[in-house]
Amino acid sequence: MYTILLTDDEQIMIDSLTMTLTKNFASEVKLFSALSGSEALEIVAKNQIDIIFMDINMPGLNGLQTVSYIKQSKPDTVVIILSAFDEFEYAKEAVNIGAFKYLTKPVNRNTVIDTVKSAFDEIDKRRGRVFSEVELHKKLEIVSPMVESDFIYSAAFGGKDIREYFSYFEIEHCVYCFCCIEIAHLDDKNKYEVYNEIREILCAKTRCIIGSFMANRLAVFFYFPDSASRENDEKELKERIKEIFSLLSMRISKYIRFGVSPFETAIEKTTVSYNKALEALISIKDDEEGLKIAFCEKVSLEESESEEKMAEKIYGRVMVGDSSALPPLVSAYIKKLYSLYDGKEDKIKNALFSLLVNVKNVATKIAVSYKNALFENAFSFFCNEHSKDALEEFVLTLCSDSANAVKETLSKSENPIITMALKYINSHLSTSFSLEEVSRFSGVSPFYLSKLFKEEKKENFTAFVTNLRLEKAKTLLQSTRSSIKEVSAEVGYNDQNYFSRIFRYQYGMTPTEFRDAKK
Repeated sequence: MYTILLTDDEQIMIDSLTMTLTKNFASEVKLFSALSGSEALEIVAKNQIDIIFMDINMPGLNGLQTVSYIKQSKPDTVVIILSAFDEFEYAKEAVNIGAFKYLTKPVNRNTVIDTVKSAFDEIDKRRGRVFSEVELHKKLEIVSPMVESDFIYSAAFGGKDIREYFSYFEIEHCVYCFCCIEIAHLDDKNKYEVYNEIREILCAKTRCIIGSFMANRLAVFFYFPDSASRENDEKELKERIKEIFSLLSMRISKYIRFGVSPFETAIEKTTVSYNKALEALISIKDDEEGLKIAFCEKVSLEESESEEKMAEKIYGRVMVGDSSALPPLVSAYIKKLYSLYDGKEDKIKNALFSLLVNVKNVATKIAVSYKNALFENAFSFFCNEHSKDALEEFVLTLCSDSANAVKETLSKSENPIITMALKYINSHLSTSFSLEEVSRFSGVSPFYLSKLFKEEKKENFTAFVTNLRLEKAKTLLQSTRSSIKEVSAEVGYNDQNYFSRIFRYQYGMTPTEFRDAKK
């Protein structure tokens, strides 16, 4: 089976090639199509494409530029250039970027068939080769950041089994911790450069997996092989994280902060670990220098810990939706109250009632519509109940329910990277922009942003933007007296004819026909 991508801004050309290939190679090929260079990049990033038919003259990213990008990560892809211009310079450039064939339009059906057969032979030869270490390294340089960002998002927020990622990164029996890095006053314009510099420093110093920017924060997964000398290893990694913090403070920004989780070995606790790193980061107080690093220690059940500090830990777990960490915290807190107040029920119950009031306030700040009738009956319950175990069960039930409500709300929230991308798209809808520009603004790679759009919006980036532009065009056609040319420019299309073609393809009528029908 061979996979073929047909790229042309004219749907009729794609349809013609599809008909020819389906008729002559139906059982041998799987076909994809793209109407622009950016869309072609998205498809290549997510699928193993063997052969690409690429039109040269397309709006935005032209065919030769697109092929150049593809060849950087997929050097063995067989590219067949299509052009309406039989010019030597075009053909020369096509050869320079590694094109297999250069065909001029209109293309004869038999020429297409013969070219595809030759391409099949070439692919069979290339499939027999083994990638050299240099070629593999080039590919990983592009793919790894995308996979790392996907791992971090899954490990931090759950929803996917991350064991396959551990296999990909060749991690076995590791000790790990999460680190949340926050950079104040981060400029969106240089976020991509900052990310690359941070990545360079981290990768040079230790084993780690690095996520993409979420607002002005990065999540990093530090790990090392589990060994008999774990205590020494943990101490060494802690010192290395401090060293990295100092380097980033000097090279990136003095307003940089680290929140580091306790060390952990259980794979299923990555979300808890991330939340603890975030909690440590949030706990850092503002000061004049702005240089801070906080290591979150494991839950302490010691009698010496203050009542207020123990209550703050409970609020912190509720705030990040971590109900699994609450049982030991609540139990230790109640034990502390009984010891502190020498079993005096009134004072113990007052403290517990105050705790629940604060828990409810913390939860409803995030889960605004959250309600639980037990909160309304809490005062009555405390008046009538005298069993320590019953009090603990009641408090734990409400705290856990509050944390679960917060977790559910957070899980439904839109991915912050998509939120950033939509902010850019909506403010630039009247101009021409590319996936690459939006990804730079969002602080992630084009491939990763494309993947997120497919997952979150259920359609690719190009289709999503096109639909937004055309919906806005429909509104303008109905609500204004602007000319078709003015409407076209307002939604980011400088070529009125191109705008009319895609509008008709989408809605079955031209912009003029649509306006007349609405009248």
